[in-house]
Amino acid sequence: MHNIGSREFFIALGIGLLHGLFTLCVVLSSVWLCLALWIQQPLGTLFSRVAIVLWGLFALSLLGVYFSGHLISRRTDIIIYCVAFACSLFWYFSIEARQDRDWNPEVAEQLSYSRQGDLVTLHKVRNFDWHADGTYDIHWEDRTIDLNKITGINVITSYWMGPQIAHTLVSFDFADQKPLVFSIEIRKEKGEDFSAIGGFFRKYELSLVASDEKDIVYTRSNIRHEQVYLFPVKMPAAERKALFIEYLNQADDLRSEAKWYNTLTSNCTTLVFDMVQAINPQKLPKDYRLLASGYLPNYLYDLKALNQNYSMNEWYRLAHINPRAEQYDQQSNKSSKYFSDVIRSGIPKVE
Repeated sequence: MHNIGSREFFIALGIGLLHGLFTLCVVLSSVWLCLALWIQQPLGTLFSRVAIVLWGLFALSLLGVYFSGHLISRRTDIIIYCVAFACSLFWYFSIEARQDRDWNPEVAEQLSYSRQGDLVTLHKVRNFDWHADGTYDIHWEDRTIDLNKITGINVITSYWMGPQIAHTLVSFDFADQKPLVFSIEIRKEKGEDFSAIGGFFRKYELSLVASDEKDIVYTRSNIRHEQVYLFPVKMPAAERKALFIEYLNQADDLRSEAKWYNTLTSNCTTLVFDMVQAINPQKLPKDYRLLASGYLPNYLYDLKALNQNYSMNEWYRLAHINPRAEQYDQQSNKSSKYFSDVIRSGIPKVE
């Protein structure tokens, strides 16, 4: 058997690692680019698909899979690949979010406000009336809020795709009026459906919706039949007020410049975390449950933001609003305030 020295061994090992790293880079970059072309379709449906096929064949030839030859030479092909991929990055990151699309009516309006001291008048608060078949009567309204009369904050999680993934909403309670919910959502165009993969590839702009609970919570629990949970969160009065102001700042930002939604980094949970972090940078540690948003209530429980007199299992049972929301549909009183009262029935208070 031929024996090689340690120097030759390490050289061969280094070359093998470089080849492995190169292969991994080609595979990952090709998958990313093909998905970006599939989602964005910059050349139209047909030619974008042709481009995906051609790019895939080129990548396979570069790796020597199914093809033993090269377009020109291996070195030249690598240069072509790198230049082409750099151009694709330039194309992708030059795609700008926009404000002027033909929006779905649910997100057609943008939240704005006027403020005099602690008195805030919100414009374009959503208060749709939803019907059992998913249709709705469109209604946008103004609502005046006294920031000093915020009495509580609730985190609402709506599960639509298994226990790991939930949409996160934040509801503010007031001493003198019914609750108000903020929801960070994708800004869908008319006829557009949500895709978690598309959310990674600049498919959707961000939208901030301020809404009545009878609208945005009811539609999830009673119309879409998602599993919805309401958790009153312990937060000092000054921080509750500061968080509301952060939502106002978010509304300002989105009105001045459209921004992209991202399934991983800029979504309904991570942006709420960023706002709370801006209020108190030392308060919230980073945690995987900020990404696996379905476990956000467990994260809040570990932070002692939920009433500790109950176990997490008890919390999930008590916070589940669907049974009470279904009973609401059987009642004659259809007011917004009554809906908010009903879904809070039996939920422990903050201590």
